[in-house]
Amino acid sequence: MQQILVDKHIRVYVVDADHIAEEVGLGHTLGTIMQACFFALSNILPRDVAIQHIKESIQKSYGKRGEAVVKRNFSAVDLAVARMVEIKVPAKVTTDRVRPSPLGDLGRKPSEFVEKVTSVMLAGRGESLPVSAFLSRVDGTWPTGTAEWEKRSIALSIPQWDPAVCIQCNKCALICPHAAIRTTVYQAEAAPKAPAGFVSTPYKGKDFAGQQYVVQVAPDDCTGCGLCVEFCPAKDKSNPRHKAIDMVEAEARKPGERTNYHYYLSLPPPDRKKVMLDVKGSQFLEPLFEYSGACGGCGETSYVKLLSQLFGDRAIIANATGCSSIYGGNLPTTPWRANAQGRGPAWSNSLFEDNAEFGLGIRLAVDALKGRAERLLQSLAGQVGDDIVGSILNAGQHDEAGIEEQRVRIVALREKLASVGSPDSATLSGLADYLVRKCVWIVGGDGWAYDIGYGGLDHVIATGLDVNILVLDTAVYSNTGGQQSKATPTGASAKFASSGKEVPAKDLALLATTYGNAYVARLAVGAKDKQTVDAFREAESWHGPSLLIAYSHCIAHGYNLVKGPEQQRLAVDSGLWPLFRYDPRRAAKGEPPLQLDSGPAKAKVIDFMRNEGRFRSVELADAKRFARLAQSAQNQAEQRMSYYQQLAGIRTSHPGDAE
Repeated sequence: MQQILVDKHIRVYVVDADHIAEEVGLGHTLGTIMQACFFALSNILPRDVAIQHIKESIQKSYGKRGEAVVKRNFSAVDLAVARMVEIKVPAKVTTDRVRPSPLGDLGRKPSEFVEKVTSVMLAGRGESLPVSAFLSRVDGTWPTGTAEWEKRSIALSIPQWDPAVCIQCNKCALICPHAAIRTTVYQAEAAPKAPAGFVSTPYKGKDFAGQQYVVQVAPDDCTGCGLCVEFCPAKDKSNPRHKAIDMVEAEARKPGERTNYHYYLSLPPPDRKKVMLDVKGSQFLEPLFEYSGACGGCGETSYVKLLSQLFGDRAIIANATGCSSIYGGNLPTTPWRANAQGRGPAWSNSLFEDNAEFGLGIRLAVDALKGRAERLLQSLAGQVGDDIVGSILNAGQHDEAGIEEQRVRIVALREKLASVGSPDSATLSGLADYLVRKCVWIVGGDGWAYDIGYGGLDHVIATGLDVNILVLDTAVYSNTGGQQSKATPTGASAKFASSGKEVPAKDLALLATTYGNAYVARLAVGAKDKQTVDAFREAESWHGPSLLIAYSHCIAHGYNLVKGPEQQRLAVDSGLWPLFRYDPRRAAKGEPPLQLDSGPAKAKVIDFMRNEGRFRSVELADAKRFARLAQSAQNQAEQRMSYYQQLAGIRTSHPGDAE
C-alpha cells in the first residue's frame, strides 16, 4: 500500500469522523462529515463555496426535522474541515509490514473454496477469478458458514460482562442482531484449560447445576450497536449506570477477547434435549445464523437468529428479495451455517413477488419426498425388520428428544439398508433424512407480505399446508429507498407519503385469522421477549400454516437504533402494535382462539411518534396536519385494541354499563 501511495503521488488525509459525529450528536452517521471533507479537498468548487452549498443542502434536507438537527449537521461540517489532517507520505517505502490475509484468524485452516475464492473476493480482487474456480459449485449453491471468516472489526466499543452484576437471563444474547454475544454453560472439569483472561461464573439454575456460565463477545463481529446494554435488566445497585453489560473502548480489549472467543467456540454446546426452550434456554442453543452484514442494531436479525437457534438444524427457508435476502446471502459470504453434525438451514432467495409460492413448492417437494421414503420403507419391511419400520413411521417428533430419537433410528435404518443392497434400498438410503421432520419457513419483509407478494401469501395460507411465514415488519420498503408500504402507519413520512401517510396500516395479522386454520401472532421482542419465543415454538408445532409478524425497528425510522427496544415497548404500550397469538387449538378446547398478550394502553401514540424522525418531520412541516394525523392514529389504536379485546373474550367496561 505504501508503494502505491509513493508511485502515484497520492496525498493522504485523515479525519476522526466517528468522534465528530458523536460529539455533535449525529450518532454514527458520517455522511455529512465525509462529504464536507471530499469537497474541501477535491477543488471541484472553491472550498468556501462548496461548504456553503453543503449547508444549503442540509437546510433543505433536514430543515423540516427542526433547527437542532440542522445545527448539528452544520457543526459536523465545520469540525470536519477544521480537524482534517494531512499525513505526509515519505518518498520511499519505510515499512516492512505486508497486507495481512483478508480472512480472519480462526485458529484453523479454511476450506479450499474459502481459501481460493472467498478470500480473493474479500480482498476486492473477485474480477481476477477464472470460471474454473467455481466449477465445484456448478449447481449454483454456495457454501454456508463463510461469514465467520469475514472479520470486519468495525466496532469502536464492545460489550464487557460483569458476572457479579449479571442475573443470567440471557437477554443480551437474545437481542443481539449479529450473534456477537454468546452464552453457554459447560462442565469446567471437562473443558480444556481456559486462557488467563477468560471469565466464567457458577451457573445459578437447577437445570445445569454445578456447571460454569459465561457471556462472551465476538470482538471482530460486534458492530458496537449497544442493544445488549439497552436490553440488559441487571443494574449495579450501588451504581445504577453500571449494568451487567457495559460498552467499553474496543481496540485495547480486542486481542484478549479474540483469544477468549476462540476458546469459547471450543466448548461443547449444551445438550439440546436438556435445554428449556424459553427466553433463557433458547440462547444456550447455537445460532446457525451469525455475523450478518445487516445494519448495526438491525431490528430484523434477532428474529432470524432465534429461528435458526430453535429450528435451524431441520429448517428449509424460502427468502423473499429484500433486506433479509441481502444480509442473508450477500456474496462472498453467507451468515447461514451448519452445526458440528453438518446440519443447518437450507436457504434460498426467490423473487420479490413469488416467495410465498416458492416456499409452498418447497413444502410440497418435502412432503412428496417424505411420502416416497415412507412407501419404500414399507415395501422393504421384510428385509429391514417390521420393528424398525413401525418405530420410524409412528415416531412422535414433537420435541427435541423425539427428533433426536428419530435421527438415531435413521442411522440404524441406513445400516440395515446397506446390507440389503438393492436399487430400492439405495434410493431409500438417499431419501431417509426426509423421515425426520422438516420445517419450511417463508421469510420476507412487509413490502413483500403486505404488498407485492400478498396474493401469493394469502393463497398459501388458504391451502392449509404446514408452512411457517415470518414477516419482518419495518413498516416501509427499507431495502429499496424508503417507500411507503401498506404496513406504514398513519402519520409516518415515507417516499410517496412525504407529508405523512393518511390512511391506516393494513392489519395483515387480523386478515390471516379469518381463515381459522392458521396460527397467527404479532410479536415485538423488545417489548415482550417471552411472548416472542412462545410464538415461534407454537407456530412451528402447529401442523398447518402459521404467520408471525415481527415488529422490526429500522434506520428508516429516523432514530438511534440503540433505543429500538424502548420504541418497541412504546408501540405496544400505546396500542399501536397490540401483541396477540391466534391459535386454532384453543378453539378446539372451547376457548377464544385469540389470546391478547398486551394489556390496556399505558401510553399515547403520540409519545411513540415524537421519538422518530419519520413522524417529527411531518409535525415540523405542518403541525396542524400532524396533530390531525396523530389523533387519527390514536383513534385507530383504541378501536383496534377494543376489537381485539372482543375477539379475546375480554369484557371491558364502558360509561353507562350497569353495575
